[in-house]
Amino acid sequence: CKSLPETLLFQLLGLSIATLSTVTHYGLRFTLISNVSLDSNSYRVIHHRAFYFGICLSMTLILAALLSSAATVRESQCLTAMGFFCFALAFCGLIPAACWRYTHSMEVEDSMMDVYDFVYEEVRRNTSSFRRHELTAIHEAFLCCGKHSTFEDTTNVEHKTCPPGQVHDEGKDCLREMQDFLKKHMDFVF
Repeated sequence: CKSLPETLLFQLLGLSIATLSTVTHYGLRFTLISNVSLDSNSYRVIHHRAFYFGICLSMTLILAALLSSAATVRESQCLTAMGFFCFALAFCGLIPAACWRYTHSMEVEDSMMDVYDFVYEEVRRNTSSFRRHELTAIHEAFLCCGKHSTFEDTTNVEHKTCPPGQVHDEGKDCLREMQDFLKKHMDFVF
């Protein structure tokens, strides 16, 4: 049987996973990229699956902790078995998630970069005000300014879409900023 302080820790772990899942799903940067992404891009699917997986995992941990607490108080073998089953489910869910993270670690980053590249190129090719607003919102959310390329002139796009006061040469490369943000977030998650 788990002691009451241990089950409280599992409840806090479940709540923290629920909080992290909610921040990941509804956070400005993630939501912005998800809203801009095309249906053919895998980012939106990954975004939603990560949220639902996190919520299910957190609810399983909270349920297991509550069942373990009730089992401790009531000295019930049935509640202990149900709590153990919930912990086993959470553990079995974490193993494929950890494997997916290592086998598909670049998929999330690549899909996020593809979304940015698509919007950037759409603005560069034509003057669609809709895509220009999306690109401006991405620049403001990630505090960056365009992408540094030696092959093409990108300054015209960046003058129209970068936050005020940021010049192309002084601004931060958005692809690099997105990679750094995603790496920090994924390190924090795991």
